[in-house]
Amino acid sequence: MERPSFSQGRRYNSFVGYFKQRYGTRLQKIVVDAGFTCPNRDGAVGIGGCTYCDNDAFHPSYSTPDKPILQQIEEGISFHKNRYRGAAGYLAYFQPYSNTYAPIDTLKKIYYEALSHPEVRGIVLGTRPDCIDPEKLDWLAGLSKETIVIIEYGIESVYNKTLKRINRGHDFSTAEKAIRETAERGIDQGAHFIFGLPGESKEEMMAMADRINRLPVNSVKFHQLQIVKGTYMEIDFRDNPADFVQFTMEEYIDFFIDFLELLRPDIHIERFAGEVPPKFLNHMPWGTIRYTELHRLMEKRLEERDTWQSRRFSQIY
Repeated sequence: MERPSFSQGRRYNSFVGYFKQRYGTRLQKIVVDAGFTCPNRDGAVGIGGCTYCDNDAFHPSYSTPDKPILQQIEEGISFHKNRYRGAAGYLAYFQPYSNTYAPIDTLKKIYYEALSHPEVRGIVLGTRPDCIDPEKLDWLAGLSKETIVIIEYGIESVYNKTLKRINRGHDFSTAEKAIRETAERGIDQGAHFIFGLPGESKEEMMAMADRINRLPVNSVKFHQLQIVKGTYMEIDFRDNPADFVQFTMEEYIDFFIDFLELLRPDIHIERFAGEVPPKFLNHMPWGTIRYTELHRLMEKRLEERDTWQSRRFSQIY
């Protein structure tokens, strides 16, 4: 099978390459914490939140809800200008918790405040599929004609047994509905999945590729499960270790490449692994390796195996 012509000569469809193609430049995300919560935290559908979640473990120190949004953006720009010098503009990334979980008038005020910053080119909204509705989607579709709008849906698994165990508070059909309604309005969207959730075998994780291929998503993020201190997942992992597939770093890279071979060629890969500061983790089987090094090793392994995204996709569909 002939390899597709992916951007930047890569062996997979890079989200960074997609952004450069579509918008002509690199745009850096600036994390913004607008003080949202989630319906599985405030009692609307549950309490306690997702069993693996501690938002402090994955958002930067400059982003805290006690600071005004524009201050967070200014501090984020200063941080990234020192670290990533290639960005020509910024996206306000509403990441912690569910960032469409509020009345639409509240959302408009928050999003417009972020968009008022002269260096902000658009917004990225991390949210849950049960925190969106037609009214919000219609308004966001209109806004997307004026500026960049991307919705990132946390889906985590395609299996309802897993979603129940991790206390998501919604089923997979809710995610499918939200994704299809978003696509119908032409809004850019991505989805997030976790490999290694309790009760899922490697075979079940691999089978998720088929379900993802059937979704009209533009991009996907994948993370390996990381056990964060103080979460209910930490207790579950302690009490039921046999329920968890524990990858070595080398096993995970090969597993992900096997998975990548099954994915549609037009799906853009934003990440294939997660990175949590060591102080938050109670279990560190990969040590303190950074994502940039993991990414380098994954690309090297693709070369060694002489394979690419979608290599086995056409054999199935």
